[in-house]
Amino acid sequence: MYSDLQLTEDRPVYIQVKDYLKRLMLKGGLQPNQKLPSTRELSTLMKVSRSTILLAYAELEDEGLIYALKGKGNYVSELLETPKAEAHWQLDWSAEVSEYAIQAEQYDLMKHGSGAERGEISFTSIAPDEKLFDLHNVKRAFLDRMSLEGEVLLNYGYAQGYKPLMNYLLRYMENKGVDLTGKDILITNGFTEGFDLVLGALRKKTGKALCENPTHHTAIKNLKLHQFQLTGIRMESDGLDLKQLEQELEDSAYDLAYLVPSYHNPTGIVTSPAKRAEIIRLMNEYQVPIIEDGFNEELRYSGSHVSPLIASTGSGNSLVYLGSFSKVLFPGLRVGWIIADAALIDYLESMKRARSIHTSTLDQSLLYQYLSNGNFEKYLKRARMEYKRKYELVVHCLKRYLPMCQISGSGGLHLFVQFPPEIQTRELLIACKAKGVTFTPGDTFYLEPGQGLHTMRLGFSRVSDENIRKGIRTIGETVSNMM
Repeated sequence: MYSDLQLTEDRPVYIQVKDYLKRLMLKGGLQPNQKLPSTRELSTLMKVSRSTILLAYAELEDEGLIYALKGKGNYVSELLETPKAEAHWQLDWSAEVSEYAIQAEQYDLMKHGSGAERGEISFTSIAPDEKLFDLHNVKRAFLDRMSLEGEVLLNYGYAQGYKPLMNYLLRYMENKGVDLTGKDILITNGFTEGFDLVLGALRKKTGKALCENPTHHTAIKNLKLHQFQLTGIRMESDGLDLKQLEQELEDSAYDLAYLVPSYHNPTGIVTSPAKRAEIIRLMNEYQVPIIEDGFNEELRYSGSHVSPLIASTGSGNSLVYLGSFSKVLFPGLRVGWIIADAALIDYLESMKRARSIHTSTLDQSLLYQYLSNGNFEKYLKRARMEYKRKYELVVHCLKRYLPMCQISGSGGLHLFVQFPPEIQTRELLIACKAKGVTFTPGDTFYLEPGQGLHTMRLGFSRVSDENIRKGIRTIGETVSNMM
């Protein structure tokens, strides 16, 4: 005893000594009123300094775990014992969880997808490249904000959000052409919480929802978890198939439509201005509210600025916009926002308070300071240049090694690839994984089994140039062997 302490470098030594002795007491290795070794003796046994033992004993005494008798030494206190159950009660938790939990597990791509192993070339991620992160200015923003109101930031915040950030984002959306009349904002823990809050707030009249097909898997998952029956609208090169959309609206009533009009996930398609106008017209005609996912709006590589759908609705209130900088800036800061009619935001604020009280004020204030310091525009310019360069390299490699494929996507962090129908990308993935290359099969993003079996999403943001060339060449060689 005492000599088996294994020290690590990540914590102060006296804390490790204290925790070691505490475990001995709680497990019965040290009994109540048992005398502890002197500080000199224990320092020798544990091979640490005597001052370390003094600090550890002081901490234990503060916690009421030991007591000192003057001139006699330190002793273990009487501990409040937890009654021991006569039998260890075992529950089968798989039989106790709700249908929601079961479905969430079934839809969990991180568990059931084909994850990348160490050393593999992985095209599965569409997260930003951490090598681009502007650490110097992030640190500066943190210190600036903490020096101004550090005590406030470490306390509870407000459910609706951190006021300076709310005001900044309202101006940001106004600069995109959004009419803020009658609208308000709610800060969320990224896109996913915002989407979940909105879906949870809407009353189901038909239980039916429209979306693009294919579409964002996280959105499919959350819509299904909220018990919506989904109808998918085919994607054309410039956005939704308007004929199918109008036919579906004529045939049935819908509670909502979920749309990703800019750098759509997974296809990368940007819906054309003409189609945006027609989508707004049709949804107004059939009284279907739209949930717009801002996604990769800022990561355009060429062409003119395309305003979000919400900018086309004027002072109308039938569109809910979900925004986030996760794919542009730092996904580790879980900050997103909802712009919607003020009456809906009022309900969402109460739901937010009930679920998570508020989004981290520290995260919000750090993001606000970074943005207000003028760093975002500089970072975005650098990020666009780097991602455009990678995008062009990926396109070049695809045309060279996979000339039989159709490519879609003109911005963002990924491309969508369609193979000839005889190439099944699930089979291709198995063969490529054996060679150290992974990607996301496209059928993941379709609503019905059997759709998109010859497609894949290729995320390139975190892949080096060398691995882009090597990985796509490997995919091309594998396809040739399969054909």
